[in-house]
Amino acid sequence: MTRRHLLSAADLTRADAEEILTTAASMHDIQHREVKKLPTLRGRTVINLFFEDSTRTRTSFELAGKWMSADTINISAKGSSASKGESLRDTVLTVDAMSVDAFIIRHSASGACRQVAGWVDASVINAGDGTHEHPTQALLDAYTMQQRIGSLEGRHIAIVGDLTHSRVFRSNLILLRTLGARLTVVAPPTLLPSGIGAWSARDGFTVSSDLDAVLTGDDVPDAVMMLRVQKERMSGGYFPTAREYAVGYGMTASRYRALSAANPDVAILHPGPMNRGLEISPEAADSPHSVILDQVSAGVAVRMAVLYHLLAADTTEVAV
Repeated sequence: MTRRHLLSAADLTRADAEEILTTAASMHDIQHREVKKLPTLRGRTVINLFFEDSTRTRTSFELAGKWMSADTINISAKGSSASKGESLRDTVLTVDAMSVDAFIIRHSASGACRQVAGWVDASVINAGDGTHEHPTQALLDAYTMQQRIGSLEGRHIAIVGDLTHSRVFRSNLILLRTLGARLTVVAPPTLLPSGIGAWSARDGFTVSSDLDAVLTGDDVPDAVMMLRVQKERMSGGYFPTAREYAVGYGMTASRYRALSAANPDVAILHPGPMNRGLEISPEAADSPHSVILDQVSAGVAVRMAVLYHLLAADTTEVAV
C-alpha cells in the first residue's frame, strides 16, 4: 500500500485491504504484551482532530499512535480556536504549519476530510465525516468477522438499521464487497437512502425491509451488523416510536434466539455506541455470538496497521 491518505473505503484495492488486515493481525498480538510499545513511528507526530464526540475511535487512534511511539496530540472543537469562529481550513493549516505528519479527522460535514487532504502536506485519515464514510471502522469490522468466521469470500453479511444516516454502512458496503462478501441491507422504508434501488442494482447487493425474512430465510447470514439509530442526525419522524422500531428492526431477544438457532455460528456486530433495547437487546449484545467487544479490541490493531502503512512506508516488515 503506497497511498498517502485514507479517505474512503473505495481508496483500497482488495490487495490493499488484505495487506492492512494481515498487518493488523501482527499488531493485535501487542495488546497482550506487558509492555505495549513498538519503535515504528518514533519521531512522528499524529494529530487527532475531532469536531464530534467519540469514545472508541479517538481512544483507539490515540493508543495506536502511542503504542507505535508516535507523539499523539488530541484537539477537540471545544478546546480549539474553532470554538471562537476559526474555519476548518485555517485550523488545519495552522496545525500543518507545525510540521505534523498526520491528521486523523472526524467532522460533521460529509467530504470534510477530502477537503483537508487538499489543503495540507500531512497525511489525512478519515475518522468519520458526516453521513459519508468511516473507512477504519469498516476495516476493523472486516477484521473482526474474519477472526470469527474466516474468509469473507462468498459469505452472507446483513447490515441492519439506520442506513440513511450511517457512514459505517457506506464504508462497510464498499469494503465487504471488495473482500468478496454478499451483502443484504435491511431498514424500514423511511431509513433507506434515496436512490438505493438503482444503487443496489449497480453494485450488486440486496435491499429488504423484512428483517425476519432475512435472518431466518433460505440464506441465513453468517454475520449480522446492527447499526445505531442516529437520533442526533434526525429532524423528523423516521419512525413512530422507539418501541415500534425495536419490534420491527431491533435484534430483540426472540429474534436473536431464532437467528442463533438458524445459524449457530453467526456473528453479531455493532459499531457502537449501542442503544440497548432499541437496535439491540441485552440478550443479543451480551451473548456468545456477540463480537462487539472484539470489534473494539480490533480497532486498535487495525488503526495501528493503517498508521504503519501510511507513515512507515520506508520499511517493508513490521517489527513485532
